[in-house]
Amino acid sequence: MKKNIFLFALGLVTFMPAQAQWTHYDTQTAISGVFGAINHSIESAERQKQMEIHAQEKAHYEQSFKDAMEEAKAFEQEEKWEDALNKYEEAAKLNCNYGYSDQQQISRKITSLYVKAGRTDDGPSVLNNDKTILPDYSKYRYVRDNPLYVNKKNGVTKILRVACSDTETRIELEHTSPRMNFGLNIKATAYIKGNKGGKLNLVNIENLSLAPGYTIIPWPGQKLRFALVFPPLPDNATEFDFVEPSTTWKFEDIKCK
Repeated sequence: MKKNIFLFALGLVTFMPAQAQWTHYDTQTAISGVFGAINHSIESAERQKQMEIHAQEKAHYEQSFKDAMEEAKAFEQEEKWEDALNKYEEAAKLNCNYGYSDQQQISRKITSLYVKAGRTDDGPSVLNNDKTILPDYSKYRYVRDNPLYVNKKNGVTKILRVACSDTETRIELEHTSPRMNFGLNIKATAYIKGNKGGKLNLVNIENLSLAPGYTIIPWPGQKLRFALVFPPLPDNATEFDFVEPSTTWKFEDIKCK
């Protein structure tokens, strides 16, 4: 098929100069269109081949996925948490590649088994989510859960809490991973800016890496909770913006009073 298309294009190129009504522009445009069609045909054929290979692989590994899920459930019933966790993660890898089941459900199961398997002090940072919640917020003059704000570009990161004191401004956020082994970080250039006062630069981070490093979230749907600390806002500030330059993290009009 590709050979026939190429021969047709070659014949068209040979034929066109003999036609007096064709301009140089017409000829170049026609040639470009023909070769564009050839390239599109080749790309379509390659995509089709890739889809066929993917479908064959999906069928080939489906039983392996089902076996891993069944073994995971059996280990879970026997309260063999570490074995169950390993099998669920084995199934999750296949599921991320081929989509046999609801990955959100598998990810939630894996997250719950981290605790039961005793892996709360190491491993993925999602195990340390609770450490970003302070035991005492009484020192802050203003604390608001799920504060109002405007964010038009990022739907997978949300602000869970804002706490303002005379010594710091604390923002607690949660990011939901869109895919396997998703890397997340924060730039040192991140800042907040109140409606009363100038920019205040980032001074501390909890449970998140500073760029160029990355904190890895292992599975799609897992939630990483982290905290960012900035200098105190002026007493008369009623709202502020949080911005990480050159990213979709731009949260505006965050209420702080």
